[in-house]
Amino acid sequence: MAIKKSELYSSLWKSCDELRGGMDASQYKDYVLVLLFVKYVSDKYAGVADALIEVPEGGGFQDIIALKGQKDIGDGINKIITKLAEANDLVGIITVADFNDDDKLGKGKEMQDRLSNLVAIFENPALNFSNNRADGDDILGDAYEYLMRNFATQSGKSKGQFYTPAEVSRVISKVIGVNSAKNQSQTIYDPTCGSGSLLIKAADEAEQGLTIYGQEMDNATYALAHMNMVIHGHPTRDIQQGNTLANPLLKNEDGSLKIFDFAVANPPFSSKAWSNGLNPAKDEFQRFDGYGIPPAKNGDYAFLLHMVRSLKSNGKGAIILPHGVLFRGNAEAEIRKNLISKGIIKGIIGLPPNLFYGTGIPACIIVLDKEDAENRQGIFMIDASKGFVKDGNKNRLREQDIHKIVDVFNKQLEVAKYSRMVPVEEIAGNEYNLNIPRYIDSQEEEDIQDIEAHLLGGIPKRDIEALSDYWQVYPTLQQELFEAADRPGYLMLKIPGSEVKARTYALTKNIIDVY
Repeated sequence: MAIKKSELYSSLWKSCDELRGGMDASQYKDYVLVLLFVKYVSDKYAGVADALIEVPEGGGFQDIIALKGQKDIGDGINKIITKLAEANDLVGIITVADFNDDDKLGKGKEMQDRLSNLVAIFENPALNFSNNRADGDDILGDAYEYLMRNFATQSGKSKGQFYTPAEVSRVISKVIGVNSAKNQSQTIYDPTCGSGSLLIKAADEAEQGLTIYGQEMDNATYALAHMNMVIHGHPTRDIQQGNTLANPLLKNEDGSLKIFDFAVANPPFSSKAWSNGLNPAKDEFQRFDGYGIPPAKNGDYAFLLHMVRSLKSNGKGAIILPHGVLFRGNAEAEIRKNLISKGIIKGIIGLPPNLFYGTGIPACIIVLDKEDAENRQGIFMIDASKGFVKDGNKNRLREQDIHKIVDVFNKQLEVAKYSRMVPVEEIAGNEYNLNIPRYIDSQEEEDIQDIEAHLLGGIPKRDIEALSDYWQVYPTLQQELFEAADRPGYLMLKIPGSEVKARTYALTKNIIDVY
């Protein structure tokens, strides 16, 4: 029987409650997600020959269950997880959480009870993953995302960087054309991959799949990315741990940077320490050559230029950055000018504020495309800042918002107050400032009030004429609904206001049926 997501989510959050008190949300995710991983692979692969993951004797979730109530439960869990890790080259990945840490889990009986209760939550028969995903249901992957989303919210500022909202990930994967990938040998890369959520969403957009590469600086988050990849069915991936700017680890045999078909990134915004361990003026990978060196205390363009260098000659990418990159001056203005002059920037999508965990700063997606870049004559801009729904204390893109952004961008549709193709000449005339409001006025027109209509009644004729597009489609509708008022320039309803909706439907139904 299929596992109900609501029941799974509830159980997982109960497990978090067991851990509260000794650590904050950014730490207890390590414990919950590791146990979730062990439970999942044990249910799916224990006793299965040639399985994706080997569950060795003494290295599965059933062995952890046997430790409930024992004094040495913490040490025992560590040993079981180590066995599983050693059998699958996951040491340093699923062994990041110390289940025998009395500073976080309590001493003696407190630790014994807390871990026993935690194991009991996962032992729940309703959480049996052995038959899950047989029909393609990715319920556990969804559970990972649910937890990561909540951990990001709970962790507060700067702790939510490991997770990119799924809706934004979908937009990125669609506007860079991942669905055009012909086979799994094509590659996708994220230089700041966090939990891998953005990489996974993008790779899943390719019908045949993609070969996944990534690098993440934080060790615990790097471990989370590996587990997330396995959970989501991406066992073949190359995720490295380290500082991408100071020490990029995805390189060719000659030491040059590996290049990719697609690249995506949601780097830490405006990093002040981006150049630690790096001499940008003597960068051995020539990432800043021909563009300029980013400011010492702001690394936004450092990540963007690393991505540009990491793309093939026809490669495509997208990076999430704060709006400041579009208009800040000095060194960044020079970099922006060079990027535009070389035709690297294909488009810019302004997103609603407060979408991301850990920051309320409005962000944009900068779409990069090296293919035919030298012939690019403009940059396609979208102001999608008003399309969202409030969801708790954050904003979220709705399905219609995602569809509109993707459809308008991929078809390069010019929509009033929303999108337009901005010629490079116009951008140059604005000194290469890319601030979206310079090119798209998304402000709503002032609602002009007719005082005479308010005082004497009637509908201003100009308001009716403003709907001329509708009257052309439904030629008889205006005459059926309105008649002249007792003074020039105003109309009156022919029928009671309560009947307008039904009459309009009846009059237009025949035309709708034809189409």
